[in-house]
Amino acid sequence: MATWRDVRRIALGLPDTAEKGTSGETATWTVHGKSFAWERPLRKSDREALGKHAPSGAILGVRTADLEMKEALLAANPRVFFTTPHFDGYPAVLVILAKITAAELRGTLVEAWLSRAPKRAAAAFLAIGGSGTR
Repeated sequence: MATWRDVRRIALGLPDTAEKGTSGETATWTVHGKSFAWERPLRKSDREALGKHAPSGAILGVRTADLEMKEALLAANPRVFFTTPHFDGYPAVLVILAKITAAELRGTLVEAWLSRAPKRAAAAFLAIGGSGTR
């Protein structure tokens, strides 16, 4: 089970990452000003759309490289990854922190970071052995 402490440690361990507070005191992690992960409590509309399947607890939003990657994550592990109508057509998934391991979280955050980092920064990270392998 991953925690917010794990999210912060992993995200801030990635090059050029900053943590910013947003409205409502939730955190967002950015690389060169582009968000790649954020705290995402479920809204009333999310709970209504998900019905009895709405998860409880800590929810993390992460960017994906594209909509194909989003669909691949959702299909590969629906116990951990999910979405809501709010994210229809948007390359991002929601992660139930209580159901993801720290190792899986690292891979997910690295992939999200790679999807938003400048190409040079991503290439340099990968060249030194950075990995998003899940």
